[in-house]
Amino acid sequence: MAANSRLTIAVHALTWMALSQRRGQQLMTSDQVAASINVNPVIVRRSLGDLYRAGLVEVRRGAGAGWSLAHRPEEISMLAVYEAVEAEPLFAMHRTEPNQACPVGRGIRPVLGPVYEAAAAALRLQLAQTSIADVLRQTLAAASGQDSDPDGGKSGGLQ
Repeated sequence: MAANSRLTIAVHALTWMALSQRRGQQLMTSDQVAASINVNPVIVRRSLGDLYRAGLVEVRRGAGAGWSLAHRPEEISMLAVYEAVEAEPLFAMHRTEPNQACPVGRGIRPVLGPVYEAAAAALRLQLAQTSIADVLRQTLAAASGQDSDPDGGKSGGLQ
């Protein structure tokens, strides 16, 4: 089973938009965002559409079209992004009823349910405590090999 990258793509897009906004570029095209993520712009447009429906980004159409953050990066939690792009629960039970004649089949759902709920709650708590501003700060530090943004966000262009 392949891992789902929708959250990663959405967080990457918002983080790139936050950096661009900090550098004075308020609007970004899906092509510009896709260039940073290195994916097809269609994938980015789908993700930005989910974020738009959740009220996390705004879109301007026509001349000077582009996407922008609807809130300050400090106000956008990874939980809000997760809720915008992940339609499915983190874990799911069997698609069909397990064999009730089997002791494992009969008892597995009541055992896994609370485990899955606790794991999902821990994930939600962690995501709620992390903002797009946090991701940007840590990303710039990781990219520079330092503990903070080396140029204070003043450099321009794609990295």
